[in-house]
Amino acid sequence: MHGSLLELEIDSQALAGNPLGDPARRPLLCWVPPGGAAGLPAVYFLHGFAGSARGWLNVSAFQPTVPERLDALVAAGEVPPFVAVFPDGFTALGGTQWINAPAVGRYQDYVAEDVVRLVDARLGTVPRREARAVVGKSSGGYGALCMGRDRPDVFAHLGCHAGDAYFEYCYLHDLPQAAAALLGAPDAAAWLDDAKQRARETRLAGADHPVLNVLAMAAHYAADPAAPLGLALPFELPSGRIREDVWSRWLEADPVRFVPRALEAYRRLASVFLDCGTRDEFHLRWGARMVAEALRAGGVPVVHEEFEGGHMGTSWRYDASVRHLVPRLARGA
Repeated sequence: MHGSLLELEIDSQALAGNPLGDPARRPLLCWVPPGGAAGLPAVYFLHGFAGSARGWLNVSAFQPTVPERLDALVAAGEVPPFVAVFPDGFTALGGTQWINAPAVGRYQDYVAEDVVRLVDARLGTVPRREARAVVGKSSGGYGALCMGRDRPDVFAHLGCHAGDAYFEYCYLHDLPQAAAALLGAPDAAAWLDDAKQRARETRLAGADHPVLNVLAMAAHYAADPAAPLGLALPFELPSGRIREDVWSRWLEADPVRFVPRALEAYRRLASVFLDCGTRDEFHLRWGARMVAEALRAGGVPVVHEEFEGGHMGTSWRYDASVRHLVPRLARGA
């Protein structure tokens, strides 16, 4: 590697006292090119559900890690130097959507305020919105879309890889599987405790993942302080019937719905990159198409690409977003 990887620690004011009791002190990985970070723009990478800051360093056979990919792009002169920032968003529910959620915590503020402030102060990156991009995949892509809507004062560039969108396609099929699993548990909190115990003793089963996904998404989209885990389930038990009042709250949080209502914010962005695989197992290509269509109709500069592939094993696609966004980042004071 030509550049260097730094592991910092951040004590987040935004995460202090969060409802899940998750730590406010987090690791923060940064990749810095040769010559240092001072005076450079920065790209903030938001990992997907069940990811972590250190997860960006996981090695797959014959494949470079994402920091190694970025290092190679800069070393080859394919993009100008920049700083890559990898915050940690793991939670007691398995992950975050990188938003401010009453049942989970203020993860959007954590990134847009605490992490950005620390990086600018410690590394000397350019302290301007035009010099910052936020990029993510899956739940991280969803978080990036929300960041573009809510914090264009902090980020002027956005990249979304297979972000959660069009919830009828990407979430609805998980609901009956989650209902079946929860039918045999005293409540959602008891099921989650049991799943964590199984993971400690052996591993999570494939059938556990839809349940974890539904619980985590419910916590982000439909908080209920009076219910176990502080979330409203989107279905009734024992019948399994969808609770329309709760499901409608999920849909309000769907980018396909909120992007057309937030075009004024998205028009403040200097560049937007979207992509998704044509065989994405969560059917996210359709949501990406709808979001791209809405942005174009609203006069937002957007590049939308599709590629042959699924949802997993697509880290090579960060090359595409970085090639598009990094040359457009502002430089200098």
